[in-house]
Amino acid sequence: MKIIKLICASGKTGFFFDDQKAIKQGAKNDGAFYEGNPATSGFTSVRQAGESISIIFVLENGAYAYGDCAAVQYSGAAGRDPLFLAENFIPVIEKEIAPLYVGKEITTFREMANIVDSKNYHTAIRYGVTQACLDAVAKSKGKLMTAVIAEEYGLKISDRLIPIFSQSGDDRYLNVDKMIMKGVDVLPHALFNHVETKVGWKGEKIKEYLEWLRDRILTKKPFDGYNPVIHIDVYGNLGIVFENDFDAIVRYIGELEEIVKPFKLRVEGPVDMGEKEAQIKALRVIREKMEEKKIYAEIVADEWCNTLEDIIDFSAQKAGHMIQIKTPDLGGINNSIEAIMYCKEHGMDAYLGGTCNETNRSAEICAHIAMAASPVQILAKPGMGVDEGYMIIYNEMNRILAISH
Repeated sequence: MKIIKLICASGKTGFFFDDQKAIKQGAKNDGAFYEGNPATSGFTSVRQAGESISIIFVLENGAYAYGDCAAVQYSGAAGRDPLFLAENFIPVIEKEIAPLYVGKEITTFREMANIVDSKNYHTAIRYGVTQACLDAVAKSKGKLMTAVIAEEYGLKISDRLIPIFSQSGDDRYLNVDKMIMKGVDVLPHALFNHVETKVGWKGEKIKEYLEWLRDRILTKKPFDGYNPVIHIDVYGNLGIVFENDFDAIVRYIGELEEIVKPFKLRVEGPVDMGEKEAQIKALRVIREKMEEKKIYAEIVADEWCNTLEDIIDFSAQKAGHMIQIKTPDLGGINNSIEAIMYCKEHGMDAYLGGTCNETNRSAEICAHIAMAASPVQILAKPGMGVDEGYMIIYNEMNRILAISH
């Protein structure tokens, strides 16, 4: 079966593009907006509407296969590709990507994905095109996308749902109530993305929040035995607060671990060292010091760990306990599949993440990846409203489970 046409459709994502540099420099919220001027190239405001491009393959039998190009919320930060705007990239796709596929036979997913992923296109383009490739192969074979992945990579489709990690955004109280009510497996992210400026602050805000969160879960748990993992993202701010004193950071994480008991704690992005090698060293040292002190919380690598090559390098150095595989940052979804497999083979927990700034389609396809490759957890996405992203991932995985077993 051949692909006879490629169609582009511009779209909106489930969240926004945010200028992380400007936010870290002190840009303040004004409702859903941020005040101040952008600090990252390509941004016209600190926060602006997220954009996507649907890649639609028209197949020889009249079927449509599609995937969505999307980029992370903090585009242009920490070594990532620049801002992804539909009007800038639809002409590139129509001129350069379409000829790679139109008129060609549908072969295997891995072969078709490599056609675009081996070239130096924006990660968002490679992300969406490879999703469409997976869907095209699945439709040509009459199989689920997860079955195609399992078959080509020698994997086994999971016989259970992969734990879902839901994120709260700035609304870290009301959104937690939604998570608890739904029995979310991992929560709440909490978005501690800037440092409190008052004199003498040494992380009290996070401690106070975690005390509230622990008590809220214990008071409002939806069923006996509800035992979620508490996973917070601090965007490197522990490094700022404690001036990259790793002993102080480890002590602080140990204090947080005690606060959240009886629940397990994960801390994402404790430091941001400004470049990859320093980041690897810092997370390795923090992990080693935690192990020495028998602190069983886990740290999660995020910043400066963007590509499959980065994930391999962080894993080799045991830089953290878990790695967030930020699916759009890896380009082709073939890289996300391989990243999960590599982490599992090398003693690193794999978190199939991504961004609130994706679409329903990219999220559904990530659910197929998760059910085939079995990471430790998958991000509920897109958006920050909890209900919508959780519903999309949960329902798609349940459909796969019902069909496959």
